[in-house]
Amino acid sequence: MSSLSTSIADLRKSYERAELSESASNADPLKQFDQWLQEAVNAHVLEPNAMTVATVSGDMRPSTRIVLIKGYDERGIVWYTNYESRKGQQLAGNPFAALQFHWVELERVVRIEGKVERVSAEESDAYFASRPLDSRIGAWASPQSQVISGRSVLVANAAKYSAQFLLNPPRPPHWGGFRLVPERWEFWQGRKSRLHDRLVYRQEGLDWRRERLAP
Repeated sequence: MSSLSTSIADLRKSYERAELSESASNADPLKQFDQWLQEAVNAHVLEPNAMTVATVSGDMRPSTRIVLIKGYDERGIVWYTNYESRKGQQLAGNPFAALQFHWVELERVVRIEGKVERVSAEESDAYFASRPLDSRIGAWASPQSQVISGRSVLVANAAKYSAQFLLNPPRPPHWGGFRLVPERWEFWQGRKSRLHDRLVYRQEGLDWRRERLAP
């Protein structure tokens, strides 16, 4: 074993910031998520809106990437992307995914699993129009997940679409929102001696069943 591997194996941290109890948590997982996300924002956590999206390909191979949450309500969790990207193609073939938020500074993790659907064209149009101009041009310029010969391809595409659309690029037909409709939530709070708190919410009809999991 290399010295680097040994030093990594010795890295440890005692989690002692907070606790998560059934009595103090919300019976509604969406409200519990809203509370934790607001606390992450108020604590100035670095990119509290960043989440990992895990999808599975047709040959049953999982893949992950980081995206930014752009909305959430009783309908689910929303993010925006290129529908022709690797994740977009995988979701077209297998419309189930898992999301994970990791707020390191607060020693917290939230995991959400469920079925994924596209948001309406009207929702995608409204969000696209709110983006900075450079981001709207970038949605046209990048053939996301495709092999390109170099960065010059992106620069040339950006120049091309900037000249074509000027200050008002429309939403590309291959770009829009996804919404994960939660079927399972898990809230993880780090605790001392690795005896972490884990509360899972499973959907049962219109209600949520809350249970504690062993760490």
